[in-house]
Amino acid sequence: MAEKQVVIMIRQFLRVTLFICLVYTGPAAAEWYQRSEAIMGTRVHAEIWHEEAAQGEAALDAVMAEMHRVDALMSPYKAESELSRLNNNAFEHPFVVSEEMFRLLQKSQRISLMTEGAFDITYASAGRFYDYRNAGRPQDKQLSEAVMAIDYRHVIFDPENSAISFALQAVSIDLGGIAKGYAVDRCIEILMALGIDQAMVSAGGDSRIIGDHRGKPWSVGIKDPRNPDAMVAVLPLENTALSTSGDYERFFIEDGVRYHHIINPETGRSSSASRSVTIIGNEATFTDALSTSVFVMGLEKGLDLINRLPGIDAIIINNDGKLHFSDDLLQLAH
Repeated sequence: MAEKQVVIMIRQFLRVTLFICLVYTGPAAAEWYQRSEAIMGTRVHAEIWHEEAAQGEAALDAVMAEMHRVDALMSPYKAESELSRLNNNAFEHPFVVSEEMFRLLQKSQRISLMTEGAFDITYASAGRFYDYRNAGRPQDKQLSEAVMAIDYRHVIFDPENSAISFALQAVSIDLGGIAKGYAVDRCIEILMALGIDQAMVSAGGDSRIIGDHRGKPWSVGIKDPRNPDAMVAVLPLENTALSTSGDYERFFIEDGVRYHHIINPETGRSSSASRSVTIIGNEATFTDALSTSVFVMGLEKGLDLINRLPGIDAIIINNDGKLHFSDDLLQLAH
């Protein structure tokens, strides 16, 4: 089936019109409170329903405070973050980390095993040498040396002491493929603890929704990777998480080659297997990591993985621009 026909089919099936990013399709109500801030290197946005203005605003304060807290903990760009201190010390001696950091690193390790290394937080051993703003990239010799340090098994866990060690001095880790999803989940947990049952929190391409939007689903658009003003599909969602990884988020083009931030751990170079991957599931931490993993794995291996995972769906735009869907979504469409 041609790509245009597939897009039309999905649009008709979902019975929605196109929107840019995550939007509500109905009229604004006084009880909806929303806020956006620039945190974690991206746009963080939250919308909640509450009967009381003061409590609604306080809930938004709590969301943004949590986003800032996770950023301060896990940013590779902040010298005093726990992640930066871990990177600077874990080769010289076991570095004791917080329970929160230890658990997230363990989860990253499990996802690395599940994806056979397609997800690997040590990609930063090479990824740190790219500068997408200034079109900078590592030279071949530098890259070949850095790739030797990319291997999630170089991160050694000491559960008894909550300590982390690196097997090689050149190892560096970055949680960019999982931290935003984790932060979104943490914010949703806070909102639920406050008794809020209708809300949306997003951080860049990672979103999670609780409830619906006053009787209507939220409409989530999937961008066309080569046309920022167009969509390829829109999904009506309730009580779910969604993450999109794309080669259009941070990139530069040199001599016809697109260098972007989704690194293939095997090569240390930008993965060329996909243009965009969207994962739908229950937990943004997991969908965030899976969207990166499937992007690197490519169409065949990526869909094979997703089709084996219960409750997980995928929409993949591969490197020739065609849309592909996991089995559950195809069955719904038919």
